[in-house]
Amino acid sequence: MSTSTSPASAPVPAALPSAIRLLQLKFRLLAALSTELAFGAAWKLFTTPRRLPEKKWEPAALAGARRFEVTINRGQVAAYEWNPAGQRTVLLVHGWEHRASFWGAMARHLAAAGFRVVALDAPAHGASAGTRVTLPAYARAVQAVADELGEVYAVVAHSLGGAATAGVPVRFNQTKGGQLPRLVLLAVPGSTSAVAQRFAELLQLPPAVVARMARYVREQHGRDAESFSLVRTGHRLPVGRAMLFHDHDDASIPFAEAQEIAASWPGLDFRPTTGLGHNKIMRDPAVLEQVAEFLR
Repeated sequence: MSTSTSPASAPVPAALPSAIRLLQLKFRLLAALSTELAFGAAWKLFTTPRRLPEKKWEPAALAGARRFEVTINRGQVAAYEWNPAGQRTVLLVHGWEHRASFWGAMARHLAAAGFRVVALDAPAHGASAGTRVTLPAYARAVQAVADELGEVYAVVAHSLGGAATAGVPVRFNQTKGGQLPRLVLLAVPGSTSAVAQRFAELLQLPPAVVARMARYVREQHGRDAESFSLVRTGHRLPVGRAMLFHDHDDASIPFAEAQEIAASWPGLDFRPTTGLGHNKIMRDPAVLEQVAEFLR
């Protein structure tokens, strides 16, 4: 699935690629035959990330890390640790079609600041097992890694990783009161339903198929998709202090969603940026320094 049809974002470009036009045609034909057929194909596409080719800088990003694995119900989750002697543990949670290595700049910066840093590959991402993943399944993997680590001082999460960690949500430090001292969110979606709607609009899915997807979420998880949204969950999280970065020029998740999160979450430290888009915000030197300072 292309990044433009990912569950983290699905903006409609001005000129659609031929692959998207073909998908639109496919779903029109499937929906004409059967809503169930169209739903099955749409749900598979929505939950299947691409395994992107390794970028040249990725091996160096992980070169100083110790790799380990955590068992979940459907295989192994790969995780990486920097500066194991650090006094406080920071867990990094990546977004859709990313992997732990995408945190290279953040991990090095926080390790140099004295933190023990751990990042995982989500199920169906990087070196972890699986071919498909949902938001709750990602949250279960983060929960398994957090439980393995013991006391977690802070989480830094990007995009879908933030939705999984803070929207489901993951429970940290359950044997010590259940509070997470620090949470940093980067370019996260405010509304789970809006994510699904962007996906549906991009593929021109009929309303019946969209309604079937929403019903499936309720059937599988006993709650509506919108209940996973940060505008609903953020202000209720047991977090000491929380910070949100979002770029005005984010083409994947509208800046307005960050504003909605901030408006719904008293005490959230909201720091808008400009010119970083959806991904550069993870490695911008000014953002890295602000994150490190916030965690100190």
